[in-house]
Amino acid sequence: MAVRFHLDEHVDGAIALALRRRSIDVTTTIEAGLQSATDLQHLEFAREQRRVIHTNDPDFLAHAASSVEHAGIAFCHSGNRTLGQIIEGLLLIVHGRGGYG
Repeated sequence: MAVRFHLDEHVDGAIALALRRRSIDVTTTIEAGLQSATDLQHLEFAREQRRVIHTNDPDFLAHAASSVEHAGIAFCHSGNRTLGQIIEGLLLIVHGRGGYG
């Protein structure tokens, strides 16, 4: 099954555009109607849709370490990477070669 992403509300919309240009299935918070939703609601949506959440919200790290069920969390510290580097990291996940830290 191909990797699909859900971008939380803090992620730059340019990332969704860049991934879509590469034919990668992406949803955003606004498209999913999840504005002001809790982290757990985002995780539930992504799990049901079998989507990896891409976020720069460190609260998701605690969720990743807990027993909360999810389809995957791709985390990147805000300000640590350029948009190009973030997109490259997500593409590595799509192509099965890991990701970024």
